[in-house]
Amino acid sequence: MITDTRWYWAAGLAALLLMIYLLQPILPPFLIGILLAYLGDPAVGRLEARGVPRMAGVVLVFAGVIAVFAVLLLILIPLLINEIGILRDRIPAMVAWFNQSALPWVEARLGVDVSSFRLETVTDTIRENLGKTGGVVGIILQQATRSTMALLTWLVNLAMIPVVAFYLMRDWKEIMQRIRGLLPRQHEDLAVGLVKDCDEVLSSFIRGQLLVMLCLGVIYAIGLWMVGLELALLIGMIAGLASIVPYLGFVVGVGAAVIAAIFQFGDLFHIAAVVVVFGVGQVIESTLLVPLLVGDRIGLHPVAVIFAVLAGGQLFGFVGVLLALPVAAVLMVLVRYMLGRYKSSSAYRDPETAEQPGDPQPPVAEPEASAL
Repeated sequence: MITDTRWYWAAGLAALLLMIYLLQPILPPFLIGILLAYLGDPAVGRLEARGVPRMAGVVLVFAGVIAVFAVLLLILIPLLINEIGILRDRIPAMVAWFNQSALPWVEARLGVDVSSFRLETVTDTIRENLGKTGGVVGIILQQATRSTMALLTWLVNLAMIPVVAFYLMRDWKEIMQRIRGLLPRQHEDLAVGLVKDCDEVLSSFIRGQLLVMLCLGVIYAIGLWMVGLELALLIGMIAGLASIVPYLGFVVGVGAAVIAAIFQFGDLFHIAAVVVVFGVGQVIESTLLVPLLVGDRIGLHPVAVIFAVLAGGQLFGFVGVLLALPVAAVLMVLVRYMLGRYKSSSAYRDPETAEQPGDPQPPVAEPEASAL
């Protein structure tokens, strides 16, 4: 019977993967809605604990999130379009410097032929995509509006995200209770413990890391703005987004900001100031943001984060990217549990050093989910 049960679980997992693969085009709004409901549920729970009805708490949280997003978009989009225009105007000088100064220096020092690395055609291509009216937004809209049906699908998917998030946030507690009621009775405590561990890891990573990325983006943007860099907001946002992988945001941000400072100022003072901004950001991240917002319960190695995102994108496209990190966090919790079971089993312990009968034996506790 145990073997049959395992086959049921394996068949269920295979069916789930097949369903994800077949339903990729319609899954993004549901996955994003689930993510928003998961992120907003703690705030609704706090309001409910203070006597606010759950429905009213959901409305308040939902309205607050929409208001914040609306204000940010109204402020950020014009600034970003302006900075993209500045970047578009500076690209010809950057490409010319790369072809006329950087490549000859590399060729003279290393003695390699760099003629194939010249970027004669890059300038026009980039300038076409980064138009003065915000080419990035134009590209997205162009892809979404190739046909009337594609436009309607894009708009419906966009409108479904808040609807799905609202209803899931409203019924989150009931949904969790129903799922718990479906768990096998003999494994309920173990399953609940593992789910709590998964929730702790996911909440630390998703809620905490998103806040860290936002804070770093703000810190970098403000710092570069104080230095006087014209592309402060654009570079700060890119560095903040890249901070989902530890130190990647620092490397990407420093590289982009130093290049921008060279072409805007051309002196060592501003280059040093850029490095100081990112150094201060790293200190704040490691000493304040990560301990306060994330903690030490994630355990996802940076290489594992990169691999999970790339593997998810390769297997399931954009849906795989959305699922990559939550699935990786859950798998990490399960691997910790299985490792604990393995180390407490006879397959791991040396039989020659095992306690003899009659000797006092320390109790071997079953690995608890909270200690994983």
